[in-house]
Amino acid sequence: MNKSVSLDAYQKLADYYFHHVDEKPANADYERPGTLSLLPDVESIRVLDAGCGAGWYTQWLIEKGAAVTSIDFSPNMVKLTKQRVGQNAKVYQANLSEPLTMIERNTYDLIVSPLTLHYIKDWDVPFKEFNRVLRERGRLVFSVHHPFMDYTQFNCENYFATELLEDTWKIPEGEVKVHFYRRPLTEIIKPLYLNGFTIEKIIEPMPTEKYREKSPDSYAELTKKPQFLFVRAQKIMSV
Repeated sequence: MNKSVSLDAYQKLADYYFHHVDEKPANADYERPGTLSLLPDVESIRVLDAGCGAGWYTQWLIEKGAAVTSIDFSPNMVKLTKQRVGQNAKVYQANLSEPLTMIERNTYDLIVSPLTLHYIKDWDVPFKEFNRVLRERGRLVFSVHHPFMDYTQFNCENYFATELLEDTWKIPEGEVKVHFYRRPLTEIIKPLYLNGFTIEKIIEPMPTEKYREKSPDSYAELTKKPQFLFVRAQKIMSV
């Protein structure tokens, strides 16, 4: 059965994310500027936050005037997103590796999925569902681990393999083992054109100056070796 991984890890990480990820350099000063640069004007449109975590994007989208539905596979993350935004968004526990049965066809103008899809091995189900719930010409913006970063950092033997990797994240409460899938660029792009999308833009942005101020050593590393990959695609046909 096609399942995403690291549920237990994100149950443990939820409180840390809620209290710290808003200012963490990798998120606040690298991932978010990249994702936000790809978003259209969201005022008065319907948006699905697919992998909402502790709710930063949900809150931002609400503040910009969007009607937001948010989903995450971690019950703790769902709870914290609800705590953050109250009744201003619909928030559900849902796994992107399974059909989104609570959502009707042709509902959203935009889907945002930040740093989520690399926890899912088989992308066929989520991209079929993204196509189904998006309106015609709706857009999908997502960020994932950069295949070059994972391939080099984890000393992988076969670039073309899709493989499960393990990392250890250190938080104040201790160490947390996190698992995710590394895949080649081809396997990031292929699910888009097989599921009715055309790619509008792919970026590998630099970290911001605020990142340099917070963490100069890792800033220098990111200016030479990309960590995340960002994609904007548009639905051009139903599948």
